[in-house]
Amino acid sequence: MAARVLADAVWPAVPSDALVLVPVGSTEQHGPHLPLDTDTVVARAVAQRTADALPASWVAPALAYGASGEHAHFPGTVSIGHEALCAVIVELTRSLSLWAGRIAFVNGHGGNTATLDTALGQLRAEGHDIAWTGCEAPGGDAHAGRTETSLLLHLTPERVRLDAAVAGDTRPLAALLPDLMAHGVRAVSPSGVLGDPAGASAEEGRRTLDAMVSATVRRITAWTVDSRGRLVDPARRPGPVHQ
Repeated sequence: MAARVLADAVWPAVPSDALVLVPVGSTEQHGPHLPLDTDTVVARAVAQRTADALPASWVAPALAYGASGEHAHFPGTVSIGHEALCAVIVELTRSLSLWAGRIAFVNGHGGNTATLDTALGQLRAEGHDIAWTGCEAPGGDAHAGRTETSLLLHLTPERVRLDAAVAGDTRPLAALLPDLMAHGVRAVSPSGVLGDPAGASAEEGRRTLDAMVSATVRRITAWTVDSRGRLVDPARRPGPVHQ
């Protein structure tokens, strides 16, 4: 069944107890070869394909602006920052909750995680049935490398400029974080790439997307929420959880 897309619907067709998936992305540089909306494209695709597998679920329009301050020194990046994003998530949830059942945010940008934790902590304290989950690719590189390049080659190959792709800083994210937090991405990688796009393929992107969707379906179906409002994989349950 094709995903039910809220933007395409008329109001009488929308049930009053729907599960609503809200993709959250960003508009930020992704190296010289990937489009600025890469995170939004991935989050939307994961949400739509997850909704395909979950009856009575709907996909809301994506939030295309996030907290992307670490990419601010690259032209094209548009960041609304933590406070504004938090306010949008809070007000969007309060509005959706007037008719929706459960709400799940599907996040495609790592810079949004702290904001989602903050906003959903407040919203769950208000009594909203809400949680969030990320589009993780275990073993993937940090930003605009092989992982995201493969995903975009699968999803929107006509928008990938492989002839412009270059390797960036390939150290693990944990090693990069101190410099990233202090000085931003450009100080670490002038190209904006954290990783190496070499070897990327549409087939690898398809497998990665399938894994992301499977994990998201599993988490939403179990609906086990940790203390930060994150959906927990039922196979791995760290920390206190709530149904």
